[in-house]
Amino acid sequence: MSDGSKSRAPSSFHFLAGLSSGILSAVLLQPADLLKTRVQQSHQNTYLATIRSIARGPSPLRQFWRGTLPSTLRTGCGSALYFSGLNALRQEVARASVRGTAAGAGGDGHSSSLPKLTNSANLATGAVARTWAGFVMMPITVLKVRYESNLYAYTSLVSATRDIWAREGVRGFFAGFGATAVRDAPYAGLYVVFYEQSKRRLSRLATRIEEKAGGNAAGDGGVEGAGKLSSSTAAGINFMSGVMAAGLGTTLTNPFDAIKTRLQLMPGRYTNMVVAAKRMLAEEGVRSLFDGLGIRIARKAVSSALAWTVYEELIRRAERGWEGVGERI
Repeated sequence: MSDGSKSRAPSSFHFLAGLSSGILSAVLLQPADLLKTRVQQSHQNTYLATIRSIARGPSPLRQFWRGTLPSTLRTGCGSALYFSGLNALRQEVARASVRGTAAGAGGDGHSSSLPKLTNSANLATGAVARTWAGFVMMPITVLKVRYESNLYAYTSLVSATRDIWAREGVRGFFAGFGATAVRDAPYAGLYVVFYEQSKRRLSRLATRIEEKAGGNAAGDGGVEGAGKLSSSTAAGINFMSGVMAAGLGTTLTNPFDAIKTRLQLMPGRYTNMVVAAKRMLAEEGVRSLFDGLGIRIARKAVSSALAWTVYEELIRRAERGWEGVGERI
């Protein structure tokens, strides 16, 4: 292109990249999600006891992946909506930036080819995109949680849908949305902030190391003028950043996740967030708000890091392909 601007993949590719990364992480990490749900449904459950109970039952391998279909639908479609929505929001903010601080791409030695925003913009766009995707996918989320629990004997998504509709109506499909939004909005916002900050710092460090080792032929341009990081280095930085960001965000928002699970599994006993929080604290103590934290951190760290790494790598390759098309025009 004559103006030297960077070609970008169409919005539909962000949707497909998000869908692919979400499906991959959902299928691989379903056992961790199931264990988290079982532990959170009752403070009496422990990871070891839950694993033993499933292992001793019929078809243990199949039981560990129980709920994979609704989980895949939720995570795959949710990731597609989230990443495409987040990209659209970030592009708009980048274009609206008066000083152009949000513009730019991956050619500055950064591990990402996505728009660079301020911390406040990252916080806001991440929160809005996640809340919207969470609302759209809430019915699937409710089905997923109940499928993973051993409190319901659902045999199919159709039977589960009919049961919830008959017992609770439309409201049943949005049980726990308040707690989910309170959990997801700050988590997603904080995640994007931590993730981008970590990538920026690790990218600068990696660029300096590559320059000293002779791996970056750009020479004296420093971080701002250096060439792109190698694909393997960029993917490693994105994965490490995802792990660290997920760990911090998960720890801060776990109480809302524990409350959300109770609301979705036992809506008759836990009628709203306040009632659920008070009852859990009174009957089980503060620790009940952090049930499932360990496995949630592990699952979120790997899931988020995997999803973002796959997503960014697919976008990176798409950007290169579109850039090549633009140069030939």
